[in-house]
Amino acid sequence: MTVNLTTLPNGFRIVTEHMPGLESAAVGVWVLAGARNETAPQNGIAHFLEHMAFKGTRRRSALQIAEAIEDVGGYINAYTSREATAYYARVLKADVPLALDVVADILREPVFDPREIEVERGVILQEIGQALDTPDDIIFDWLQEQAYPDHPLGRTILGAEERVSAFGRDDLMGFVDSHYRPGQMVLAAAGAVDHDALVAEAERHFGDMTPAAPVAFDTARFQGGESRRVKPLEQAHMALAFESPDYADPRIYAAQIYALALGGSMSSRLFQEVRERRGLCYTIFAQAGAYSDTGMTTIYAGTSADQVDALAGITIDEMKRAADDLSREEVERARAQMKAGLLMGLESPSNRAERMARMLQIWGRVPPLEEVVECIEAVTLPQVRDLAAEIATRAPSAMALYGPVEAAPTLQALQDRRAA
Repeated sequence: MTVNLTTLPNGFRIVTEHMPGLESAAVGVWVLAGARNETAPQNGIAHFLEHMAFKGTRRRSALQIAEAIEDVGGYINAYTSREATAYYARVLKADVPLALDVVADILREPVFDPREIEVERGVILQEIGQALDTPDDIIFDWLQEQAYPDHPLGRTILGAEERVSAFGRDDLMGFVDSHYRPGQMVLAAAGAVDHDALVAEAERHFGDMTPAAPVAFDTARFQGGESRRVKPLEQAHMALAFESPDYADPRIYAAQIYALALGGSMSSRLFQEVRERRGLCYTIFAQAGAYSDTGMTTIYAGTSADQVDALAGITIDEMKRAADDLSREEVERARAQMKAGLLMGLESPSNRAERMARMLQIWGRVPPLEEVVECIEAVTLPQVRDLAAEIATRAPSAMALYGPVEAAPTLQALQDRRAA
């Protein structure tokens, strides 16, 4: 399978990967602007805009948008992250031009009907309320806020209720005018696709867009802090974050292997020590996340009120112990999990299309899978231990607690334990 990339004169990029044997394709446009591109008064507008894209265009009503794709057996969806907003569809190969036509329509010709804005505002406010009722979801927003205070990366993607309640048509149009530029868009498709045919369609739909320089955003800096919200829930929820490599840092592969070995599976250290041996929780995991200019390794666990102090302390101890005695076997197991997760995931055309768009955003190119696998293979045990030591003992940290957490240690207490 070969990745093909074409850039139109206005900067709009088309990247495709033909997957032999498939009768369907994933096709979508990734706008390289998300929640971190918002100003403080705009918090939540990227997500609001994603919702409004499906609420009608000059050519199609909201129902007609859905029917156009579903009449041919496909599906269409979208999502907003902190660094991108994606609009994508999955259809049979004969319907790829239709899918692109619909995606282009919702991107280029939205009407932002004031009546529909009010309807969708209510939907989003319900979504915010649902998130607040989901402790193991909302706690990560609070953790992000502590890691990057007073920075767009520290704000929730959904936005605050008071902001969402105030957005109007002009606000939506202003964000589109500023950030939905051809140089900030990537059309990515994988599966039963023909690159040249898709380029021709892209030229027709997007070739007339006026090029413009992207709007710069503030560089992120992990600062850290503590959020503690006491509430009479069944469980005490704890989330920890530690500064770690960004996407472009060569150590990102070591960070991902470390997170997997620490808490990424049933055989990981935290799962075995905290859950299997001590029975302190039902759920505990670690993961390495990254952005274009920063990253964070996060750990989450839910436990009872009387065990949260012990769980937090053991978590720090296991992190420090991994820096000293993480074994070659553990690294090899995590490496195998990482490679398998990557390769199994890329059996999906939707995942391949998303990967290509993200790689273009991060590196300006799509590295071959063989190159990525080589980078994973090249990670050594000393590299993982060195990074583990940095994260466990020296990296800035943040903590969010929610529920019956009166007995939970402070972040300072955990930092003292890290330094001991």
